[in-house]
Amino acid sequence: MRNQTVKAAVLVAGALLLAACGTNKTESGSGGGNNQSCDQSKGTLVIGVIAPQSGGLSALGLGIRNSAQLAAAQANEKCATPGYKLEVQTEDDQATAQVGAQAATRLSSNANVVGVVGTLNSSVAQSVQPILKGKNIVQVSPANTNPSLTRGAEYGTAPKRQFENYFRVCATDDLQGPFAAKYLVGKAGKKSIAIITDGKTYGEGLAAEFKKQAEKDGATIVATAKVGEKDTDFSGVIGTISGSKPDAVYYGGEYPQAGPLSKQLKDAGLNIPVMGGDGIYDGKYIELGGKEGDLATSVGAPTDTLDTAKAFVSAYKAKAYKDDFSAYGAFSYDATNAIIGALSKTLTGGGEWSEAKRADVIKNVQSYSAEGATGEVKFDEYGDSTNKLLTVYKVSGGKWVADETGTFGG
Repeated sequence: MRNQTVKAAVLVAGALLLAACGTNKTESGSGGGNNQSCDQSKGTLVIGVIAPQSGGLSALGLGIRNSAQLAAAQANEKCATPGYKLEVQTEDDQATAQVGAQAATRLSSNANVVGVVGTLNSSVAQSVQPILKGKNIVQVSPANTNPSLTRGAEYGTAPKRQFENYFRVCATDDLQGPFAAKYLVGKAGKKSIAIITDGKTYGEGLAAEFKKQAEKDGATIVATAKVGEKDTDFSGVIGTISGSKPDAVYYGGEYPQAGPLSKQLKDAGLNIPVMGGDGIYDGKYIELGGKEGDLATSVGAPTDTLDTAKAFVSAYKAKAYKDDFSAYGAFSYDATNAIIGALSKTLTGGGEWSEAKRADVIKNVQSYSAEGATGEVKFDEYGDSTNKLLTVYKVSGGKWVADETGTFGG
């Protein structure tokens, strides 16, 4: 998932300049679960989390934070990191690339940071990746879906690993976009589709992949339009597309705009389904105006249907977090455990933690393989997840209901 394309070099320089300003909200919290029988005499090691904790996308970011804390708490109970206690330090990136760069700079200045879980937004990842790479800190994202983050701009024809320290546990948009198109054109029978995007890295990339497959499958893209990240009145864009009489709208973006857009489309007489990606798959979308019959794809299979996720869901509920684990909680839990597993392997046999060991953590994440809450957690040569499952959800009875789970087969 997500946001505005930014030149990394500029952001790195900006991050170094702005980090001292302390504009980003930082929340440090113990992973909890301190087992007094564990040897933790060597001190505390830190897993960073970079995700929105405030603003329109905080529902997703809070689930990411809580799930990382749960994994750390369980690791402390199991004495998973010999000689050390784990702590989670959460940085609020506000879903903004510049703030994310500042967060990465703060975390990378701490010699005890062993890895980072994040980010939510693909554009924020673009600013964070080079900063963490500069300090050799492993980054595992539970939610980034733009293919270029791992395989470069020519990911479809000449893929090339971008950052050896960067990994993700979710499927990418070159699978998610076509998967959505297959459903909307093939199963739902929509042939005249309008595409609306928010201009950000995530939304533009996802919509481009959707468009290619939809046209290949016989649909016509009858109109295209853009909205702004902070827009609330969509009458102009609705007027732009209404004359083309679309039978569906595909939206490349996130729920803060997509929910009200769906409602305003219906109010304007265009009572047609709106479909989007994992960026709209949240209960907030429905609260903001998403209507019956709207559709969303999201990564993985529904968490509550997976046998592998039962222990995670039960443990999360037992912690009584006030926020739901949301779309990426199980993925955050798996991302955190990948870092913990790699760290445990690095520390096995004794020895003191030092920044020099970060290279071993990266190597051990690359070779990590385990059954996680979302299924198999394993990485290919680019740092992408080998788990390619995706699900189409439909708004039914005022909630998201899974309609189809599978993989994109071309």
